Amino acid sequence: MGRTRLEAFSDAVIAIIITIMVLDLRPPENPSFSALLPVAPVFISYVLSFVYVGIYWNNHHHLFHLSPRVNGGILWANLHLLFWLSLFPFTTAWLGENHFAALPALLYGVVLLAAALAYWLLQARIIALQGPQSPLRAALGRDWKGKFSPLLYLLGIVAAALGYAWPALALYVLVALLWLVPDRRIEKALRHASLE
Repeated sequence: MGRTRLEAFSDAVIAIIITIMVLDLRPPENPSFSALLPVAPVFISYVLSFVYVGIYWNNHHHLFHLSPRVNGGILWANLHLLFWLSLFPFTTAWLGENHFAALPALLYGVVLLAAALAYWLLQARIIALQGPQSPLRAALGRDWKGKFSPLLYLLGIVAAALGYAWPALALYVLVALLWLVPDRRIEKALRHASLE
């Protein structure tokens, strides 16, 4: 079966996730710069999560340009990814409203890790469908970012569990920075295969 319906559904869910996150931003009642300081953690956590959702949306888009066909396993793997992404608004709000406390930072990291593993599973299902000559497998190569990111998330989770929320958040920001540029490996494979 084709990928069009999966992409449309995923785009809609991701748009809703972003909408829910932005609705959690409450403006202060006082019209002064000093009134913005107490809500700064909420805004900063929103920005970080917005970047993460954007990274997933961008890479998801590229991923399915290399996979014109999908099957039931891919549909379920995609839903698995969307489930973890749908928890971003909750963990984002909890993290920001509690001024980056350790337990919310830990849960935020768990959701980031689970989403990364779900994305890896989605890639694996696509590669399995494509078979031994998988263009996605060839495009990913060693996938150092895909392997390194979960390790950084785990380090962040451990740091937060030990009460060190700021180092945990720094690790989460580092992973976002690693993925900020769209996956050039897939773009290169798309140009090579003339699938765009």
